[in-house]
Formats: sequence, structure tokens, C-alpha cells
Amino acid sequence: CKAMRATSQLLVHLLLQLLLITLFLLSVQTPAASGVRDRFEKGQNLTDGDTLVSPDGSFTLGFFSPGASTKRYLGIWFSVSNDTVCWVANRDQPLPDKSGMLVFDDLSSLVLLDGSRRTAWSPNFMAASAAVVQLLDSGNLVVHNGSSNAALWQSFDHPSDTLLPDMKLGKDLWTGAEWQLTAWRSADDPSPGDYRR
Repeated sequence: CKAMRATSQLLVHLLLQLLLITLFLLSVQTPAASGVRDRFEKGQNLTDGDTLVSPDGSFTLGFFSPGASTKRYLGIWFSVSNDTVCWVANRDQPLPDKSGMLVFDDLSSLVLLDGSRRTAWSPNFMAASAAVVQLLDSGNLVVHNGSSNAALWQSFDHPSDTLLPDMKLGKDLWTGAEWQLTAWRSADDPSPGDYRR
């Protein structure tokens, strides 16, 4: 009888520990659960101060000013250091201030607008009514049709100066597309510099 009572007490104790561990694990918030988003779609936008964070938290997309510059750029950086930018959208068209906005326009094209609502940058892809922008764990910014995972456009096809895993370099013999890395002009200016690979 004592052995059965001790066994049942041990079982209750183990069940309580399991319950506490489960509650703890459920309370730990991932970036998606804490209100940080990794995607947006038509009707939403990304303004200066907003970010997209990859689901695993490794990469962040947002607006930044490099070095001593006050110009604003849309880019992707390693979340552990916002000084380590690995991709820049508007390398040749910096924004003069913090009034930039990334949004889908009326034609379902993705556009980066300045404060006067002029287009500073836009990727070229076939418009889709349910297009979604998503920052992946790989650091790849992808536009895909919401009903499909097929990429309509991806930043990995337009590298800046950083080679990440799964990126390509060289030339696609079927389509003629070329992938190359181009150095920044300076630490304060991400426009294409003189060195390419």
C-alpha cells in the first residue's frame, strides 16, 4: 500500500513538472508570436521604423542610414548587428529623409516611395492579385503569389555586395541572367562601386 502511494505521488509530481515545462515553452515568444512580422501583403506597408524579421530572427529588413550618411536606404541586415547590411534595394536612389514607404501599388507592383510619393525603387515581376512579400530565414526577400510558394521575384537574384548561402554567382545559360557581387562606393554610400565579382 505504501509502495502504491509513493508511486502515485511520484507520478503526480512528474505530471506537475511536465505541465510547468509545457506552460513555460508556450510562454516563450517567437518573433512571429510577439507581433514581429516576416511578411506583408497588399493593403499593408512598411514605413521607416518598421521592420520585417525572418522567422528564425537571423535577418531584418528595414530602413537604415549607412555610416555618417543621413540618406535612407531599404536593406536587409544580420539581426545581431544592424551595421552588417547584406542587401540594399535602392542603392542608386537614396531617400532624402525618413518618409519612405514600401507598399503594393494599385497594379499590385511592389514599390518603394519617397516622401513625395515618387517611386525610388521597384522590382520587376509579373503582378499578382494576392502577392505577398516575405523575408525568409536565408535572408532572401521573396515576392510570391499568396496562393503559391513560387517566387515572382527574389533578392537573391539581385545581390548587392554579400554572398549568402544558396545565392548564385555567374550566368544562367538558359535565360542569360547574371548574378554578380558589387562593392559599395564607400562605407557611407552603398551605390555600386568599382569592384565586382
